[in-house]
Amino acid sequence: MTLEEARKKILFALDVHGLDDIDRWADTLAGKVGMFKVGKELFTSCGPAAVKAVQRHGGQVFLDLKYHDIPNTVASAMLEAARLGVQLANLHALGGGEMMEAAATAVRKEFSDAERPRLLAVTILTSSTVETLRQVGIDHSVQDMVVRLARLAKESGMDGVVASPLEIKLIREACGPDFLIVTPGVRPSFAAVDDQKRIMTPAEAVSAGADYLVIGRPIAKAVDPVQAADLIAAEIADGAA
Repeated sequence: MTLEEARKKILFALDVHGLDDIDRWADTLAGKVGMFKVGKELFTSCGPAAVKAVQRHGGQVFLDLKYHDIPNTVASAMLEAARLGVQLANLHALGGGEMMEAAATAVRKEFSDAERPRLLAVTILTSSTVETLRQVGIDHSVQDMVVRLARLAKESGMDGVVASPLEIKLIREACGPDFLIVTPGVRPSFAAVDDQKRIMTPAEAVSAGADYLVIGRPIAKAVDPVQAADLIAAEIADGAA
């Protein structure tokens, strides 16, 4: 894998507060990462303007809002995400097959396959453990739930899932080689673990079969963010060699 191909796998988490921060990071990391992830905090603060700000800098967007509601509401929300011109958008697989199918149908009805975003389902959050699941009445293991939800997502028309790196191989076996896997919980060797529980290094995650890696704090908190992004890209390239 070339260094340029490795950079495209990095989804930088824009965990920032306003449009000025977006401009700063987009300028800093232009050409160093593949996409910029706009999540709940930033979208709540700035709305669609956050997406447009990234796009003005030529950046691509992963809209990470994890929709989870009744099918009609989620379908409408995912359609609006597609109209913003984002490349990736997600919902919660725990919302069920009917919800996911409604969202996939709505987007595919309005957009061609070439124009639409890839639709992702969040399986189990990387901060979750078996104890977390038990608290909400789920008695299955994390791995069993991830695979079950990934299969359901594929059957319901999703293009892929967001899942911990520790479940990548299981998802590949269950859903095949063309199913996208976006992986948070990735920490390079030079970075702190923070609040993630199920983690791997970038090289390990790519070697296991991840298509994209969501990385925020290891870049954002680095003394030299550009150098950190370069080191991560190099690690990805080496891991895929």
